[in-house]
Amino acid sequence: MRILLDSSVLIDVLRDRKARRAMLAELTRAGNTLATSALNIAEVYAGMRGKEKSRTDAFLDSLDCYDLTPTSAKRAGSLKQQWAERGKTLTLDDTIIAVVAIENDCTLMTDNRKDFPMPEIQLFPMETV
Repeated sequence: MRILLDSSVLIDVLRDRKARRAMLAELTRAGNTLATSALNIAEVYAGMRGKEKSRTDAFLDSLDCYDLTPTSAKRAGSLKQQWAERGKTLTLDDTIIAVVAIENDCTLMTDNRKDFPMPEIQLFPMETV
């Protein structure tokens, strides 16, 4: 399985919270591929502390990274608009992450499940970790 790690998970790993390092190590040993998006990397760097740079670089460089394509960008913008028409406000960042996960056939690992109500997205069952 390809697992796209959302920013909350990346930050927990980098700050050694919630036993996320051990969980990801186990997922890797089980043959899963860990990935993130370029947007998630930008979010991590925006909040990175100076002393965390080398560890952050090493961790993020170990992950597959999916970029945003023009087609994906259009789809993310349309998705945000569609949900707004239904009365649900989603951030553009979250719709971009959702589309990257969907288009790359990834299961999304996030602590913010309410931000990803799209039925076509596969969410990693966080209650089991």
